[in-house]
Amino acid sequence: ALYAVKVRAEAMQRAAEAVPSGMLSVLGRRETNYQLACLEAREHCVSLGIKDPVCTISNYLFPDSRVIAGHIQALQFLQENARKFYFTRTKMLPVSGAFHTRLMEPAVEPLAEVLRSMEIQKPLLCVYSNVDGKKYMHSKHIEKLLVKQVVSPVLWEQTMHSVYERKQGTEFPDTYEVGPGNQLGAILRKCNLKAWKQYKHVDALEDEDTAGT
Repeated sequence: ALYAVKVRAEAMQRAAEAVPSGMLSVLGRRETNYQLACLEAREHCVSLGIKDPVCTISNYLFPDSRVIAGHIQALQFLQENARKFYFTRTKMLPVSGAFHTRLMEPAVEPLAEVLRSMEIQKPLLCVYSNVDGKKYMHSKHIEKLLVKQVVSPVLWEQTMHSVYERKQGTEFPDTYEVGPGNQLGAILRKCNLKAWKQYKHVDALEDEDTAGT
């Protein structure tokens, strides 16, 4: 698994270096039209002479929050026209490329090749794919979606809804976020406030420090 992650990372880095691209975190409002904003950004790129430009939603974080990825010129256009598109905040992410867009297509085959050489088993626990927000079903399904995930938007908000779907009156499970930061908890709070009330953050480093004393 770690070798597959290494192959994927290296292939994605090569794809990122081929085209000046990036990712823009956007906080919008109810009237924000992300698709229209991306369309106008692509049209702007065409006017600059860029052929077949990319500017699309690459990550659905929570209601009114998206990550848009694509050519750098497109992202700069969105920042400059933030008010027009009803963006309340924009921030370039410290990454080297437009991940989860078709600019990552060169990374697809290297990952597919290494996955074909591995034995993948059905998970013992429920594991959800952020390609479609649903549970992995069997080994071939996992292999297919892991490859597709490289060039597909991350459906984090939709996955949260799938994970915490419950019948009326059913209690929500305890949720633990392990590691530094509590970004996932913040997203859960935006997606499902009732589920978030059962959320706990576990910082492994803090626990080690406590054990040492």
